[in-house]
Amino acid sequence: MRLVAAVLALGMSAGPAAPLAGPAPDLVVAVRARVPGAEVAVAPRTTIEWGFGTAVRMVTGEEYPDGWLFVAHREKGRWRVALEGEPLFATLSRNATILSGDERRTLGDRTESTDRRTGMRLPFAVGQTWRYTGGPHPMSGDARSSIDLAGGDGRVLAARGGLAYTMCKSGKGWVRVVHDRGLATDYYHLERNIRPDGTRVVEGAFLGHIGNDVSCGGRSSGKHVHFSLRRDGRYVEIDRHAFGKWVIIDTGRSYSGAARHGSQRVAVGGSLRNHGALGLTQGIVDTDGGSTLNRRAGPGVGHAVVGTVSDGGTVTIACSARGTVHTGRDGYTSDLWNKLSDGSWVSDVYVWTGTGDPVNGFCTKHG
Repeated sequence: MRLVAAVLALGMSAGPAAPLAGPAPDLVVAVRARVPGAEVAVAPRTTIEWGFGTAVRMVTGEEYPDGWLFVAHREKGRWRVALEGEPLFATLSRNATILSGDERRTLGDRTESTDRRTGMRLPFAVGQTWRYTGGPHPMSGDARSSIDLAGGDGRVLAARGGLAYTMCKSGKGWVRVVHDRGLATDYYHLERNIRPDGTRVVEGAFLGHIGNDVSCGGRSSGKHVHFSLRRDGRYVEIDRHAFGKWVIIDTGRSYSGAARHGSQRVAVGGSLRNHGALGLTQGIVDTDGGSTLNRRAGPGVGHAVVGTVSDGGTVTIACSARGTVHTGRDGYTSDLWNKLSDGSWVSDVYVWTGTGDPVNGFCTKHG
């Protein structure tokens, strides 16, 4: 009745076929043809025409598992299976009647971006300070997509709003949240976690407690959350992405590294205070070792100083324009200047936004 009611609410004239009574063994076989040896969890809402669930490539030893959401459509008596990240996954998701309207919009989105803005907090309560126990390292594959965090009240929270899914067939240990802008985050080793199947969660929603669960494989020593970043259906380097207004730094060896908030640098083993999410039109002031940044009346050093903003402070950008050239951290050189919400201007090289392009468009005039 819940599925029928959801379909009627979407205004469709006819409901999908009834959910399958069994585990759809032919669907499992079809998914394993795409992911050999996978542990396949078929969602209860699967029908004779549409299938949905997770496929996890199990591992042994110290490696981490890999896992995908899948959507499948029965065509001419055979299942056509698509995995996250594939163009077909988005196409089928947009049409899958077993998915909610929210899922069809989110999973069917192929928006791709190369900037490093995430709009995410760290995966724990804003204002809390947790230990940074592991720098960038893989979840699966070669990309160092993940960091380890522990401490605080042990409650792992969604870094940004999105659709949440349980990945392991056991229902334990691993939750994935699919966000907008092609991004997703994974939370592994959880204990007493929620068991969602497409549930919409808001930023800060409870997902589980830090733990040592390895229901899908791998190993864990000391309770923590293994927090991973995905983009366009695959794990990506977490280096130079920001969470909780900390920019993650990969120093070249798995589990080593640091994090930077303005000019403050914390190495692995130190503590990170969650400053909350950085908005997509905001930036973190990084004076590259200084204490304050001058705010000017226009886009360049020829304009008068009208105030200052502290290193590590958050600024909101109204628009951008070209001005005098400056060089900031790591040799970043640009003539881009940002007009702040108070009308003053700062050079982009001293404001971390995650991209060298305007985050809120170019100004129509400089005044």
